[in-house]
Amino acid sequence: MSFLKVLALLAITAPVALAFGFFGAMAARASFVPVSWLGKGYIAVVRGVPDIAFFLFFVIALDQLFEYVRHRAFCPDWDQPVRQGNDFIVCQAAKLPLGNAPVWIHETYSFGLAVITFAIVFGAFAANVLFGAMRAVPRAQLETGEAYGMSQRQTFWRILVPQMWVYALPGLSNLWMVLIKATPLLFLLGIEDIVYWARELGGTKTPQFTQYPHGDWRMWYFLALLIFYLLMTKVSETLLGRLMARLTRGQATSGGEAQRKAA
Repeated sequence: MSFLKVLALLAITAPVALAFGFFGAMAARASFVPVSWLGKGYIAVVRGVPDIAFFLFFVIALDQLFEYVRHRAFCPDWDQPVRQGNDFIVCQAAKLPLGNAPVWIHETYSFGLAVITFAIVFGAFAANVLFGAMRAVPRAQLETGEAYGMSQRQTFWRILVPQMWVYALPGLSNLWMVLIKATPLLFLLGIEDIVYWARELGGTKTPQFTQYPHGDWRMWYFLALLIFYLLMTKVSETLLGRLMARLTRGQATSGGEAQRKAA
């Protein structure tokens, strides 16, 4: 089950982070200055904060934001301050999730917060990659589209976006590898992922009804995690290499030129 949590995190976070990155890159290259500042500020702020600090802060901030909105909606007659020293106190109806909710709801809620946080963090890095890829597309190709009567929107979607993936894929490939290596941060967020169970199952056990006594086996459990992540990386490299070869076919890039010479 813990392995499925890691795979689910990758499967959900990757496209969401890519969407964050695409809209962030579009905002950064916008001609309207406030929107451009917003996009560039998002990229700069998130990339400038250490990942672990952002993860630990943003999960708490999101949780309190959601509860505060529910508190204002469900408890309008509450006459006490929400902030009381270091404590954040809301009415019971505003708690997320509710105290009597099943365990799987608590786990799903924590996992959802983690996905949003991962998407925002890695979306900023993806935005930086895509912004650079958009600028790498030769201006002459865009001018050719304009010369044929294409509007600015048509030039963007029919010429710039299809071309930019060739330049963006190497950076996005590295980002995907970093995302794979960042999944153990789930453990720091209190989610019972494979790192959590490797530590729990590998630790020294005492004889109980459902447990067998053994020594400290954490090294072997973490060795299994090492092999798992290496296999994930190898499979990713193979698939990304094939995707890169497909995208560069017929393109005016070094990869496309190499394919023409080989043919």
